[in-house]
Amino acid sequence: MSHENVEQVRAFFEEGFCQNCMRTLQSTHSEAHISHLPSGDHYGPEGVRIDIAGYLEAFPDLRIVIDDIHDAGDSVAYRFSATGTHLGAFLGITPTSRPVRIVGLGIDRIENGKFIERWIQFDSFGLLQQLGVLGAE
Repeated sequence: MSHENVEQVRAFFEEGFCQNCMRTLQSTHSEAHISHLPSGDHYGPEGVRIDIAGYLEAFPDLRIVIDDIHDAGDSVAYRFSATGTHLGAFLGITPTSRPVRIVGLGIDRIENGKFIERWIQFDSFGLLQQLGVLGAE
């Protein structure tokens, strides 16, 4: 069990999202990194930076909390919850000023101390419902 990998995942979410500190991405993410997200695949540290910037533009007060985390050797699996207010464009949806709360799962693979791959899945349908785009809330 690699405590370092778990702490690296925690630090990524705390620094990258909660503190909006993206200057470390080059040192923490491999150039070969690939993120598999509901919105599609994104590549390298620059792809991660673009992902974070997009979420923070849409939800400037975004807060992600790791609710549960498990080390699986070179991979770390986690369950998270996120809250924020929709104050910027998101997936072509104009700002609604609505608060949102979503839950999701992620798996990060780390090699030689760098993130190499990330899988994220979250309640996209629930998010769109909260934004008033799909069905009743």
